[in-house]
Amino acid sequence: MQQETRSPLLVFDLDGTLADTAPDLVATLNFILAREGLHTIALPDARPMVGGGTRALIERGLAANAVEASGSRIDAMLADFMAHYEARIAENTVLFPGVTDALGRFEAAGFGCAVCTNKHEHASTLLLRALGVKTRFRAICGKDTFGVSKPDGEALLRTIARAGGDPDRALMIGDSKTDIDTARNAGVPVVAVNFGYSKEPIDSLAPDQVIGHYDELWNAVAALPIGHRQSALTSKDARS
Repeated sequence: MQQETRSPLLVFDLDGTLADTAPDLVATLNFILAREGLHTIALPDARPMVGGGTRALIERGLAANAVEASGSRIDAMLADFMAHYEARIAENTVLFPGVTDALGRFEAAGFGCAVCTNKHEHASTLLLRALGVKTRFRAICGKDTFGVSKPDGEALLRTIARAGGDPDRALMIGDSKTDIDTARNAGVPVVAVNFGYSKEPIDSLAPDQVIGHYDELWNAVAALPIGHRQSALTSKDARS
């Protein structure tokens, strides 16, 4: 009997890739900074600080104030940050244009979807539920899910396994050097979005494909070698 082939899998980063989370993350960062008696940071200036996880965001906010804090103090700030953020997790956060339609199109073609993020798993699940797309993902894996996190390729490989996927039939979608490095470390192709939180032009990081809107994801995936995806991505259905 021929062994059943696993369906292809798309693994998405979350912050800056699926959703524009910066407004709520920066609002919470400013809550913490103000409580510490520090200067708050305007959204346009703080937006590049997002990405890499909550602890990194707090550290960047402190650095912008020329403040160093002990690990234990940052731990305390992190706990307060998460409590404040999770209570207001989707006040101003939205999915990027075209996300919902793209997820539906790939699902209809037999693809699975998962999330691999450096956001904490609980916060990621809360957010995706609030945005109405939690059930679209076979696995939602965060910084604290496996004990390893991006850019360690193992975080992506374990996410693929949890989603019931095959690394040879998987693809990463992200917005940053961290995501590109993660995919490279896992030996998985990567599509980068150019509207996220990257500190440098995403093209300069040499992902396999770059898109500027989720309407472009179908053709970007069709151009990459992920097993037998062509049975789902027919030229008849591909958009120009």
